Amino acid sequence: MPMGVLNSAIFADMFGTPAMRDVFGDEAFLARCIEVEAALARAHSRLGIIPAEAAAAISQAERAVANGQVGLDLTRLKKETETVGYPILPLVRQLADLAGEAGRYFHWGATTQDIMDTAAVLQIRAGLGLIEEDLTAARKHLAALARRYRDTPMAGRTHLQHALPVTFGYKAAVWLSALDRHADRLRELRPRVLLAQFGGAAGTLASLGNGEEGLRTRAELARELALGDPLITWHAARDGIAETIQVLALLAGSLGKIAFDVMLMSATEFGEAAEPFVAGRGSSSTMPQKRNPISCELILAAAKVLRQQAGLALDAIITDFERATGPWHVEWVALPEAFGYAAGALHQARFMLGGLIVDASRMEKNLAMTHGLIVAEAVMMGLAPFTGRNDAHDLVYDACRVAIETDRPLLDVLLKTPAVAGALGADKLRALTDPANYLGAGPAMVDRVLATR
Repeated sequence: MPMGVLNSAIFADMFGTPAMRDVFGDEAFLARCIEVEAALARAHSRLGIIPAEAAAAISQAERAVANGQVGLDLTRLKKETETVGYPILPLVRQLADLAGEAGRYFHWGATTQDIMDTAAVLQIRAGLGLIEEDLTAARKHLAALARRYRDTPMAGRTHLQHALPVTFGYKAAVWLSALDRHADRLRELRPRVLLAQFGGAAGTLASLGNGEEGLRTRAELARELALGDPLITWHAARDGIAETIQVLALLAGSLGKIAFDVMLMSATEFGEAAEPFVAGRGSSSTMPQKRNPISCELILAAAKVLRQQAGLALDAIITDFERATGPWHVEWVALPEAFGYAAGALHQARFMLGGLIVDASRMEKNLAMTHGLIVAEAVMMGLAPFTGRNDAHDLVYDACRVAIETDRPLLDVLLKTPAVAGALGADKLRALTDPANYLGAGPAMVDRVLATR
């Protein structure tokens, strides 16, 4: 019976995705380990370290397992892994049996962590591909929203109160700019993270002699797997794995911010946006009128859980000497779960943003609910050249207080304030109290973000 939402028969496709499970599931992990072992044999063969026929037989064994012609004894593998503490020795024993006489050349010069780390890097590469695919789609949705609603005014809010007018396109472009930076981070981390790991027992490649043979083997292994060849063994320096998980956590955090905004905007009191309508989605078991923001809630949950994996990955950096006594095991939990939750959050965001319902008329109504108070700063800045900024602030402040206490539009109060109306005149005051005239450089900044596409 599965334990945990990422593998749950009920919740798995709410918190994760089938594609990412295929990358980080048990079968995929074993397949990547076998792939590394076969690539290592071919690298050795090209350098004349093991016979060419042995490498061919080992590669044939890999293909037989990959094609399903031969199955691994997973019960035996599980039992022996529990005894040894790691799966590679039990796996190599079974593979060696499949390869016959060539089996004695399996795992030549390698250690368990070489195989598992390089397999993890292959999983990371595949996982990043899936992440980038969904991230690209989410960014396209946001770009479309930013473009469509570039000039659609709405209330900008600080401390959950009306602050100044913005546009919904501006808000979407702010969200988009964060996701654009995450796309850059994912691209930039690849050369640092997608490196082959091959160092032997203590990282020195001593089992392959004292010369260049070990380094040549590592370079050949990297070439076989289309990975980078590191300058030095990295199995005791875990910053690359940690960086990957931190970037996923940052991405999930930005998705969480978007989800939080949309969730608040969908509240009855705001009514400015809503998740795509799907019959029955977000229904309450007792309140027929409810349409809960399910995708937003799942994104928020994923962001919070992924943050914990980021902390675990930072803990795992602190290893002892040339082989960790436990921190490495933490990555076995943190890495697949981080990718799982990141994929789930992106999947939900892609759905939510792709069909987001935007109510521009409700935005306009909410913008007008304070009867012009939201553009009090505009009036102050318009008045300042005549009275000085401090006096302008005090005059507009007093007018705002009167407007609030008497429930009158700010414009009406200002028109009856001689020091203000006398300086600016009625037409100028009407223009200053129109929120659509106080958007600043917001629309221009939307254009700048969209121009990078």
